[in-house]
Amino acid sequence: MEHLQAYRAAGDGKHRANKPVEARARNRRLLTAAAVLFVAAFANTETNAQSGPFAPMAGSWSGSGTVTLDDGSTERIRCRAKYAPIGPTMEMSLTCASDAYKFNLAASVKAEGSAITGSWSEASRNISGSLQGRGGGGNFEVVASAAGFNANIGLRTSGNKQNVTIRADSQFRGANISMSK
Repeated sequence: MEHLQAYRAAGDGKHRANKPVEARARNRRLLTAAAVLFVAAFANTETNAQSGPFAPMAGSWSGSGTVTLDDGSTERIRCRAKYAPIGPTMEMSLTCASDAYKFNLAASVKAEGSAITGSWSEASRNISGSLQGRGGGGNFEVVASAAGFNANIGLRTSGNKQNVTIRADSQFRGANISMSK
């Protein structure tokens, strides 16, 4: 018995019989640390996705407004928008329709400082082009250009309210849209 006590004291209690228990405890600590690091990395990715100049616009929006056609007539329209910002980039779509008129605008944009660049397309008319402008914090002024088409687009976001103003030089003269989340 004394021999066993001396053996344990010399090994600081690290008797061979204790090694599997210690290994399991060490493995459990390593797995816990790995899980914490994974969760922290995922949380940081989510934070980055919601930061940047487009973050205030993130999500789905809906509302109504008016569209003005080249003959000066106006029509009431209902609109839906989806904004998916990831850091300095954003994918967006805006679909508006009335009884007789519809447009479906999609864009992919990137911010470098306050400069905005990107591309856009309008599906129902099969037209696409480039975007350039300025802004930040959910408020932007951009020009959408394509062969034979130019439009000034203003986006103003404040909390869960957004106003979109479009002024064009074609059969579609413009739109004023108010949306909320």
